[in-house]
Amino acid sequence: MATAVSKAGNTPPRHPSLRRWSAWGMLASFIGICIAHAAIYEWRSRHLLLINSSNSLPNWAFVIERGVSPKQGDYVFFDPPSNVLVKRHFGVHPQMFGKIVYGMPGDIVAHRGATVTINGDPVATMKPRSRFGETLTPGVTGAIPAGCYFAGTPHPDGFDSRYAQIGFVCARQIIGTGEPVL
Repeated sequence: MATAVSKAGNTPPRHPSLRRWSAWGMLASFIGICIAHAAIYEWRSRHLLLINSSNSLPNWAFVIERGVSPKQGDYVFFDPPSNVLVKRHFGVHPQMFGKIVYGMPGDIVAHRGATVTINGDPVATMKPRSRFGETLTPGVTGAIPAGCYFAGTPHPDGFDSRYAQIGFVCARQIIGTGEPVL
């Protein structure tokens, strides 16, 4: 049986329906790529990947979801307040801080000596001075205001809501909540 040869002389001509399927395949691939790109863009617009350089949290990598209000026990990521101590240790434009939400709006923060309690449960111990000898002022006591949180860390040298230099973390500062990945 003889096979037709194209004008180029070495390949048989393509059947017209194969060309149509090829065009449809290319169109479907293009649409699939566009949908995947849009989904990735949407995910990236709401999420961040953070590599934690501090030893105040037990994990070193987090995926942060932007714009999420934290719940008790969540990792919360926020812009620290601007004050002399923060600038001295973290620079004029410090990276976001990551802590654990220990206290919610309405919870009661109290001090028993150097121990910080929330609703009577101890959550942290305050130190009078930083590891560099700077005076640390105890944080605010009383009810946590609406839209604010007590954010802390189990680390004994944690620089968090136990001190007035950080204070309560409020909604205007919050970037989002995080899930540890490593």
